[in-house]
Amino acid sequence: MNTTVKLMPRVTAIMGALVADSAALGLHWLYDPERIAHLAKTKEIVFLTPNPKDYADAKGFFAHGNKIAGDSSGYGEICLLMLKHFAAHGEFNRIAYQTEFRSLFGPGGTYSGYVDSPTRQTLLKLIPSTPEDFPEISGADDDQFAALAAMPIVVVTHHGTLDTLMAKIEQVVRITNDNQVAIAAAQYASAVLFDLLGGVPVQKALEQSLPYAGAQLTPLLKESLAMEALDSVKVAQRFGSACHVLEGLPVIAHIAQHATSYREAVEANIRAGGDSCGRAIMLGAIAAASAEQHGEASAVIPLSWLAKYNKLADAAGAVERIESI
Repeated sequence: MNTTVKLMPRVTAIMGALVADSAALGLHWLYDPERIAHLAKTKEIVFLTPNPKDYADAKGFFAHGNKIAGDSSGYGEICLLMLKHFAAHGEFNRIAYQTEFRSLFGPGGTYSGYVDSPTRQTLLKLIPSTPEDFPEISGADDDQFAALAAMPIVVVTHHGTLDTLMAKIEQVVRITNDNQVAIAAAQYASAVLFDLLGGVPVQKALEQSLPYAGAQLTPLLKESLAMEALDSVKVAQRFGSACHVLEGLPVIAHIAQHATSYREAVEANIRAGGDSCGRAIMLGAIAAASAEQHGEASAVIPLSWLAKYNKLADAAGAVERIESI
């Protein structure tokens, strides 16, 4: 029998995001659902140590050779960074966050691993500057998933209206992604999570948040939500499984709508292949928050998964500090 742990709603959403990213790391950027299905016949597909043999003779990009099971991708590191930022400051401070971002990912920083294009381009703007000269908009014109990586923390620490949250989301997204599609994706996903934390059922949250999705994403999301049964491989084949939000957000919405538990959502995301870690942050937060509503023991984050997340102590310490916010 699987042991699970029930947490408070805000904490559940935070840990749901971080754990989902870590769970997906071992097969991240393996664009071969058939290979993933084959691997799943002999071992669990969550919390694997990245192994180049799993990618051999398959479509994929092996990027995490320096990591082990339970580590985070760069997306997970951004999410944890924002969590620590709120724990330290009590609110969002743009210059302080940009300073912390540069310190983590820049030269001499503690992060070791693959750095994606939006992060690299953001660093090119921040590294030559002093904090007082940091531009308010330091992001790249790029719609990749770095745009969504910090969003669960921004949502769970927000106590105002949905409209004021949307303005804050745009400000944070433009730090790494100065792109309107990326902003719309972040606002839609954040509105869904905001509604869930307010007690709105997931189906209604996914539908009533559509006005925030923008002209390009809205028809794609509507199509994905119209698919009647969970099939993450099929939906990823239809919309794409790469790092762009136009591809990944419909996959997130589809899985969130149909998965019956947090575990099922995380595993379905991995089985879809491609940028599973990029999708995992918002999907993990949404799936965990939705599961929390149901109050079923089988629906919350497996305790063994929490234990496998290598930065659980860091995250737990920061969560304790933000619980008073």
